[in-house]
Amino acid sequence: MKMTTPSPKKYKDKTYLRIPIQTRILQSGDDFIDIIKTFCQAIIKEGDIIVISESPLAITQGRAINVKDIKIGFLANILWRFVRNVNYGIGLRAPSSMQCAIDECGTFRIFFAALIGGFTRIILRRKGDFYRIAGKQAALIDAAYTTTVTGYEECVIKGPLHPEKEAQKISDGVGLEIAIMDINDIGGSWVIGHSSKIDPELLENIMRDNPQGQGSELTPICIVREIGDQK
Repeated sequence: MKMTTPSPKKYKDKTYLRIPIQTRILQSGDDFIDIIKTFCQAIIKEGDIIVISESPLAITQGRAINVKDIKIGFLANILWRFVRNVNYGIGLRAPSSMQCAIDECGTFRIFFAALIGGFTRIILRRKGDFYRIAGKQAALIDAAYTTTVTGYEECVIKGPLHPEKEAQKISDGVGLEIAIMDINDIGGSWVIGHSSKIDPELLENIMRDNPQGQGSELTPICIVREIGDQK
């Protein structure tokens, strides 16, 4: 087990320590219960919360797809061109990631989402309708060539399946509360699945500055520990 630099975070009169845990590169078929026991056992304490990044969980579920294995259809080749450039990643602005969204969500749903999302963005100046209609799995897709994790550079990584059930299963296996989170480097912080006693709003605020990093640190796990009242 190797810790990267722990960092404190003050929120609502309490201070929380965030402890990123470095692991090996995860693979399809790995069990997160075993991963936590192997890499966290020496440091976890009663009352800790374990945060798991969504992409590493997806990798263990076999959700990393090499671009050479993705058959890109006509619709994906058209729609990706209309995805906005954003400063936090490629998302669906690539044929391969758009095809994965179609495979996950269905051709009709993605086409309808693109139609309505384009209309409301141009006419009403309202953003976000595409993903509201397409659904969570479309929003969770990470495009190829955006990760620095060795072995997955050329993979599109889909969102994890059943994050709520996975969080509870892992929680039952390790005896601690678990949150599956999607976090980026520009303030995006979302709990996408959690065990029964987690407060999503609390964790989203505690983790907003992304203490785990974006990939090359190999820290798919972060221990969150309350360490006292704010002074």
